[in-house]
Amino acid sequence: MKKMNLAALATGLILLSGQAFAEVTALTNESIQGAWTLEHTKKSEKSNELMNREDIWVFNKNGTVTIKHIPREGDYYDQLPVKYVIDGDKLDIALLGRAGKFDKFTLLSKDDKSMTLKARFGAVYQFSKK
Repeated sequence: MKKMNLAALATGLILLSGQAFAEVTALTNESIQGAWTLEHTKKSEKSNELMNREDIWVFNKNGTVTIKHIPREGDYYDQLPVKYVIDGDKLDIALLGRAGKFDKFTLLSKDDKSMTLKARFGAVYQFSKK
């Protein structure tokens, strides 16, 4: 009897976990292409303090990303395009002017209209599809 209960519980967990993961869109070159507005960042997943942002990250078909509308000293500027690489749920974005160096992000969640990335040191970036 205990074995049947354990088997039923294991089967239920497998079915429920499969449904939870089915809702997340995979991180691929095709799924990330287009313009994403960086809504806010926070220092960690547990942090409640949100830092509002205005950046627009444009992922292009040629494997580059351009970050636009970056605020600085009361004005805005656009960063030159840099290469990005996707490996599973990891996104590496080249650092401008620093050959071989990358900002590294891990995908926390993604669907057609929103995406959440976690930076190497724990900061969380919340995007919405533009």
